[in-house]
Amino acid sequence: MDPLTTLPVTPTKPNPWALLPLWVFLLAYLVVSILAGDFYKMPISVAFVIAAIVAVANSKGQNLTQKIELFCKGAADGNIMLMVLIFILAGAFAQTTKAMGAVDSMVHLTLWLLPQKLLVPGLFLAACFISVSVGTSVGTIVALIPVAAGIAVNTGIEPALMAAAVVSGAMFGDNLSFISDTTIVATRTQGCRMKDKFRTNLRIVLPFAILTAILYFFIGQNNGTPYAPGQVNWLHVLPYLAVLGAAVAGVHVMLVLIGGTIFAGIIGILTHGFNLWGWTGAMGTGITGMGELIVVTILAGGMLEMIRVNGGFDWIIQKMTKHTHSVRAAEFSIAGLVSFANLCTANNTIALIMSGPIAKEIATRFKIPANRTASLMDIFSCFVQGAIPYGAQLLMAAGLAKLSPIAIMQYLYYPYLLGVGAIVAIWFGYPKKGPRKNEKKKESHS
Repeated sequence: MDPLTTLPVTPTKPNPWALLPLWVFLLAYLVVSILAGDFYKMPISVAFVIAAIVAVANSKGQNLTQKIELFCKGAADGNIMLMVLIFILAGAFAQTTKAMGAVDSMVHLTLWLLPQKLLVPGLFLAACFISVSVGTSVGTIVALIPVAAGIAVNTGIEPALMAAAVVSGAMFGDNLSFISDTTIVATRTQGCRMKDKFRTNLRIVLPFAILTAILYFFIGQNNGTPYAPGQVNWLHVLPYLAVLGAAVAGVHVMLVLIGGTIFAGIIGILTHGFNLWGWTGAMGTGITGMGELIVVTILAGGMLEMIRVNGGFDWIIQKMTKHTHSVRAAEFSIAGLVSFANLCTANNTIALIMSGPIAKEIATRFKIPANRTASLMDIFSCFVQGAIPYGAQLLMAAGLAKLSPIAIMQYLYYPYLLGVGAIVAIWFGYPKKGPRKNEKKKESHS
């Protein structure tokens, strides 16, 4: 093995060729799958390996050892490692609850509460409520996808449709929740009150959330076969209720998953769902089942770091801000800046942190209200994050539901409508009003 070297520190220059690995990935995964007519032909992990090789080969100004070190630096980024740990714990929790019967009980409870015609929109609305409450789309997906998959198996409803309803609702809350990372970053970087951003944000997205629920209602009408719910074991439901309660209370997602796994394991042993070794075996199976998801996350982190270091992101910033001469153009520039940052980082919070200061400069120059800028930034980051097949949300949903991310994407109505709604809002300058006069003088960074 080569000894570690010191990486040269050089100014980043805008470079469109740095984006080549991203286009290679999209070509290898999306285009090949479309041409093959089967989204399972090209494994997403293989597509990322190809893109990662291109990223290393495409990097300029370093020798091979230095290029690999750069790639590893991105792969081992703190945010990437946090995602990996969450995936590991989510796998252990999901398989533990499945082995002890909690998923079946939650499925029966849901079927008992909701008529079959309302299952799809009901799951969407449940995900909306939970994600707004907990402020995390990933936490919502971890809690609801196993239930959605179980309902799909029992009712014959398309599994990808059920998974998409959950992801759509999760992104609704990720965009609006007061305790969401994206909301906090967007308001802090733009210097506005959270409630001002919330009012503006809600007026843009609410009509499209309602439209999404209506679409899921009509699509769910003729999807699936009648099914009589079985008996609900209320002890088995407790781990899910505990996880949701802890998340709503603001407990960190990792502590929620650790506590939920331990709680589910204890109940499973007490109710003879499994013994100690059955529990550890279930956790091991769940963790192993997240293997591809973890590999993809690490490869994506390395590839995106190479793009950043080689000037891909700077090139996007330059192009987005070069020909901005009106308020509408300025808002579209901010939208494009955030969208491309999210496309290149696969993390909407990081995308907002990176693009926030530049967006603030553009907004100040063109006198765009801070609450509107924060709202547009958050909306476009959640639109892209919810629609890219290598984002944490779709990867998590696909991993838990044993589906391809592309299979879920065909039913992801809310993120797509969210993007369309934001574009319409920019074009027509909607909504017109900024924060109330008595609040304009106040700024909150809470």
